[in-house]
Amino acid sequence: MRFFIVLLLLLAPASGHCLSSAFESSVFDPGHLTPRDSVLKVKVGDPVPDFMLPAISGGQVGPSQFRGKKNLVISFIPAAWTPVCSDQWPGYNIARPLFDAHDAVLFGISVDSRATLYSWTRAMKDLWFPVLSDFWPHGQVAQSFGVLRSDGMAERAIIIVDKRGIIRFLHVSDINVRPELGMIIQALDAITP
Repeated sequence: MRFFIVLLLLLAPASGHCLSSAFESSVFDPGHLTPRDSVLKVKVGDPVPDFMLPAISGGQVGPSQFRGKKNLVISFIPAAWTPVCSDQWPGYNIARPLFDAHDAVLFGISVDSRATLYSWTRAMKDLWFPVLSDFWPHGQVAQSFGVLRSDGMAERAIIIVDKRGIIRFLHVSDINVRPELGMIIQALDAITP
């Protein structure tokens, strides 16, 4: 089963994920951005900085709620309604069985407001994972990881945390490029017995 899901993801188009043309025409193109302009404040082996952020579904969500229960994949994105971000997170809907197989929960974090994230995710037909707003104080969580850019957006970053709350994998992508799902699954394989 896992083989077929991975094969499907590899063969899927690099963009769009069957999004409607109305949605695609609403996506803002910021042009080419500087690939990286932040300095990480965490490293593999560090405890994950604890935080609580408002979820678009309501309530507050943070890593400590899953400590001892789930592996955690944190996906920071620069901004809602932009092309790569609008492609990246819907792709995780297709890959949900792979996250489940690795006993992992995914946090999607953006510095956008809850209202913006709510509208954007509804246009994408919702997402299965908690979408969290790091809007106020602006980018405080992204800053604690060292992935807040000088323009106020977050880097495109993937951080994988084991069940003990230890960072086991860090990857900051070129902000213009979607991170490879295979890289995430390979990192989860390394921490899943």
